[in-house]
Amino acid sequence: MASPKDNPNYKVVAENRRARYDYAIESDLECGVQLMGSEVKSLRTGQANIAESYASVEDGELWLINSYIAPYDPGRTFGHEDRRRRKLLVNRKELSDLWNATQRKGMTLVPLVLYFNHRGIAKLKIGVAKGKKVADKRETAAKRDWQRQKQRLLKEHG
Repeated sequence: MASPKDNPNYKVVAENRRARYDYAIESDLECGVQLMGSEVKSLRTGQANIAESYASVEDGELWLINSYIAPYDPGRTFGHEDRRRRKLLVNRKELSDLWNATQRKGMTLVPLVLYFNHRGIAKLKIGVAKGKKVADKRETAAKRDWQRQKQRLLKEHG
């Protein structure tokens, strides 16, 4: 089977690159996003930002809060709010697992990647994460720097 990268429908729209620096991600989950037509069209042009957004379980539903999808100019008449709350679609068991993680274990739901899957459907990958302390962030940065240094040394002497 071909990898998703080879598929013409697969397209990453927005990525939260800072999430892996700020949080220790323990697991991730793919979920659907309930969108309006103008939001989908805007996503197809790649105009979205999930960097300062988060997910939350409220009243038995999963919501994506504070994500930005730019207004779609040609569809001004039936447009959408750019920072509205968007419902995330998961099954009941996944929802209860996420609720347990956030309420009982004190975890955070962080959006990692917003993309179109191989069938052309908008999906969001959320991570169940624990916030890192400053020392942990320094350790991550030091590890990354050492990996870079190691690659450089291998390239020079190899």
